[in-house]
Amino acid sequence: MAKQIEYVQLDTNDDVVTVKDRLSFIRGRRVLLIWPEDGTTLTRKLDLILVQREADRRAIQLALVTHDTEVIAHAKELNISTFETIRSSERSRWKRGRKKVFMPRYHKPSHEPEPEELKPVASRVAKRDKRRSQARYLIERLVVLVILLGVILTTAYIALPSAIVTVTLRGEEISTTVNITADTTVQSVDIANQVIPAQVIRVTVETTASIPTTGIQTLDSAPATGIVTFTNQTDTAVDIPANTTLSTSAGIPILFRTISSTTVPSGIGERVDVNIEAAQASLGGIGNVEAGMINSTVGPLGDAVSVINLVPTSGGENRSVTVVADGDMLNLLNSVRVQLQSLAYTEIQTRITDNQLIIIESIRIEEERNDWTTYSHDIGDVTDELSLTLRAVVSAMVVDDRFGQQITLAQLSAQIPAGKSLQPDSITYTRGPIVSQQSSTNVTFAATSTAEVIQQFDTNALGEQLAGQSIDDAQRVLASQLDIQPDEPPQIIISPDGFSQMPILPIRIEVQIKEIP
Repeated sequence: MAKQIEYVQLDTNDDVVTVKDRLSFIRGRRVLLIWPEDGTTLTRKLDLILVQREADRRAIQLALVTHDTEVIAHAKELNISTFETIRSSERSRWKRGRKKVFMPRYHKPSHEPEPEELKPVASRVAKRDKRRSQARYLIERLVVLVILLGVILTTAYIALPSAIVTVTLRGEEISTTVNITADTTVQSVDIANQVIPAQVIRVTVETTASIPTTGIQTLDSAPATGIVTFTNQTDTAVDIPANTTLSTSAGIPILFRTISSTTVPSGIGERVDVNIEAAQASLGGIGNVEAGMINSTVGPLGDAVSVINLVPTSGGENRSVTVVADGDMLNLLNSVRVQLQSLAYTEIQTRITDNQLIIIESIRIEEERNDWTTYSHDIGDVTDELSLTLRAVVSAMVVDDRFGQQITLAQLSAQIPAGKSLQPDSITYTRGPIVSQQSSTNVTFAATSTAEVIQQFDTNALGEQLAGQSIDDAQRVLASQLDIQPDEPPQIIISPDGFSQMPILPIRIEVQIKEIP
């Protein structure tokens, strides 16, 4: 797509400056300069060269409409298209002008004088320098080079070295313990009277807990039972009546009795089995004896028969049940109250900010109601476990820990020795127990703070004292000016390597304080 053509009509009075000014409003287009019908302008080749250079700077493709033969000849040399009419310029192809053109000296305007002509009157024309000798020229260059090298080396010696001095100052611990009153009726911190504002938070919590019952109710004991074998020791039959008493022989005798009567057949060695039970039901489990333990007959039958239990007796037991004792309910109530306080503490923690602190000793149950207290059993009920569901309103006092720190920090600041400063990272704060509680609206608790203090000094002034010193002298200056930790001597690192003394410029010396371990 061809560029749009801009038409510029020239006047006989136009010169190079006027034309260039009119081209300054155009960029990246085709421009057709139209000569006046009567008369002419821009007849010098230099005029066209200057106009063409301005067109090149503005990416303008230039063409002329003129009948002036001299202008047409100059345009041909500069490869600028010329046309007789505007219409012919629209139908024909435009040339691209030369990028670099030069003018011979004879084309310079005649009114511009030559430099030689100005010499008699122009004081600015330089006189011809006297030729200097080659040797003198080299010496001057060498002197300049030496001076320049000296300046560079001196500047490097002064500005290049740097030093890092690391010192560990002796620390001194200070501490304070303050009784701080947390009061719900105040709104701001009173550092002088050591009072901080407090807030009471109440929550309703509920829980269920169980404990084993401790009461014992004794029931009737079950006697042990078994089977014994009687052996005839005579030639005649022997009658064994019911309730015949039998006994063990080892340790404390345990008595048994036959449940029914029987007869041992006549003849030595004849046998008969009889069911027995413990003579005393209260013995319970004591009547459960091993095989062979029942081996004697109490009474006149002892010489006629022998007796033994070939299998153990069993079934004897002391029977009892657990019931709710008088103290079970109270013990369970106290346990559940502790759990409610713990639940309340957890619940209140979710309602406070990171800077707030619950005074644990202030947690208390404010309200319990009968309809909020439900036991699973009453005193005397037979059960292995007693449960309680309890609901209560629990309150706790909450304080902002930063207020307590402000008070203790004020006390610490008053104890800082002259010439020393507090190390902020070493400050500790510990809230102690409640000292007293005058009412439900305020409590007084102890709070302790500790901190390290170290010597204060002016790093700039110290740098000025260390500037230009040897390392040994710098160590002596540091030892005399600072309270150094005995087992931590100062460390001096000078760079670049090879320099044996401190930098001359104090600003190149950096003094660092190492934290106390």
